[in-house]
Amino acid sequence: MDDNIHDVIMVGAGPTSLAAAVYTSREDIDTLIFEKAIIGGLAAITDMVDNYPGFEEGVEGLVLAEKLQKQAERFGAKIELGEVQSVKKDGDMFVLETTSGQMKAKAVLVGTGSEWKKIGIPGESEFYGRGVHNCATCDGAFYRDKKLVVVGGGNSSAQEALFLTKFASHIDILIRKDKWKASDVLIHEIEKNDKITVHFNTAPTEIVGGQVDGMQKVTKVLVQKDGEASEIITDGVFVFIGLKPVTYFLKDSGVELDDFGFVKTNLKLETNVPGLFCAGDVRSGATMQIASAVGEGASAALSIREYLEDYDRERKPSDTENK
Repeated sequence: MDDNIHDVIMVGAGPTSLAAAVYTSREDIDTLIFEKAIIGGLAAITDMVDNYPGFEEGVEGLVLAEKLQKQAERFGAKIELGEVQSVKKDGDMFVLETTSGQMKAKAVLVGTGSEWKKIGIPGESEFYGRGVHNCATCDGAFYRDKKLVVVGGGNSSAQEALFLTKFASHIDILIRKDKWKASDVLIHEIEKNDKITVHFNTAPTEIVGGQVDGMQKVTKVLVQKDGEASEIITDGVFVFIGLKPVTYFLKDSGVELDDFGFVKTNLKLETNVPGLFCAGDVRSGATMQIASAVGEGASAALSIREYLEDYDRERKPSDTENK
C-alpha cells in the first residue's frame, strides 16, 4: 500500500482518538493520528482529573494522556504532529490535505474536540502567550508571587483559578453575570481561599501592556463593573469563557453540523458522509467528559471496523472474476 494511503486517519490526538486507536490498531487496522497541538488534547493540560474511573485519588491530566498515547502506540498506531487542513471524499477514498502533504484513507475519525473561546477585546491577541493564556497547567508556574486575572464564571474558571493559587500571590476573577455557573463544591473552595477575589457584573474591555524588564508585557486589565469603568493591575490574564468545536477543516467536506457548529452523527457515530465518523467533544450531543470521550472512541472504532470490513468485501474480486 502507498505510504500515504491508510485504513483510517484520525484527526486530533485527544482521549477519543487515542482510545479508538487502541481498538483499531490492535486489530491490525492501519491507523494514523494527526495532532496539531498537544497529544492528549485539553485532558493533557488539565491539572487533575478527579472523575475518571479507576483512579480513586484522581490522576494528572498529562499522566492520563501519556498512558493513553503509549497504549495506542504499543499496538501500532502512528501519531504525527501536523495539521489536517481539509477533508474531502473522492470516490471511495478520503483525501486529506495536511501540513505533511496529501494523505488518503478508507475511513476518517474526527476527534478534534473543542478549543477555548476568545473574549475578543483589544490586547488579547497581541499579548497571547506573553501574558494572556488559556492553560493554567502550562503557564501558571511563570507567575510565582505575581498577580493574575482569571476571566470566566464556569467550572473551568473556578478549577483553574484554584490551581493558579499554587503560584500567584493574588487572583481576581471577573464574572460577567451576577452569579457563578460553577458547581457548589468549587464555589465553596473559592470562597474560603483568601488569595481569590471574585468580581461579579464585571467584564474586561481591554488588556493593556507596557515595558517590564525590557519587554512588552501585560500590566493591567480595563473593566466595566456595574456600568462603571475601572482597572485591575495584573501580571497576566487567564481566559476560560467556554469552548467551541474544532471543525474548520470540515468546511468543504459535506459533513452536516448543528446550529452550534458541532458535528451531527447517527447512533453508530457516523456522519452523513459514509465512512466519516465523529466522536468526543466535537460531536453534537457530547457530554464533554473525558470518560465518555474515551467510550465514544471505542464505539467509533467498532463502527469503523465494521465499515472497513464492508469496504474490503465490496471491492474484493469475485470467484467468477478470478477464473
